[in-house]
Amino acid sequence: MKLKYLILVTIAGLIIALDQATKLYIHTHFSLGESITVINDFFNITYVRNTGAAFGFMSTAQETFRNIIFLTMPPVALLVIVMIMRGVHDRDLIQILALSSIFGGAIGNYIDRIRFRYVIDFLDFHIQNEYVWPAFNVADIAIVIGVGILILIMFRKEEPGTEPLPSET
Repeated sequence: MKLKYLILVTIAGLIIALDQATKLYIHTHFSLGESITVINDFFNITYVRNTGAAFGFMSTAQETFRNIIFLTMPPVALLVIVMIMRGVHDRDLIQILALSSIFGGAIGNYIDRIRFRYVIDFLDFHIQNEYVWPAFNVADIAIVIGVGILILIMFRKEEPGTEPLPSET
């Protein structure tokens, strides 16, 4: 097995395990909507069921439509990640880690969609209940970090001498 795929499986596996373990704990130890304060006026653990996508997007759409979208799109996205990974050089560790994080996070949330038809969210940040960020989970963190790294890679400057030479005509 190529190193990049070993990294993909390892990182994604760790993310999936942590994501599912934390969600299982919340699902079995909290009632829906139950919240405990961790840091006053800033951070709570709150059991939320997200039937939509990021920030509850599409949560009010018809259930059949949501299920079709949310159960068919993730496998397509995972396939795209694998296709992109094929073109990544084994030594490009940062890009491999970013894609692995997205892959693991996507699978973590997809498992919830298959099991429950919603995603379990529980990390609840706010500032004095005035500025509230939608609840999220470990899989979401992995996806955001992976996407953030890919965006940074897109905007990084090439080192002198690493640019491809123009082809001769």
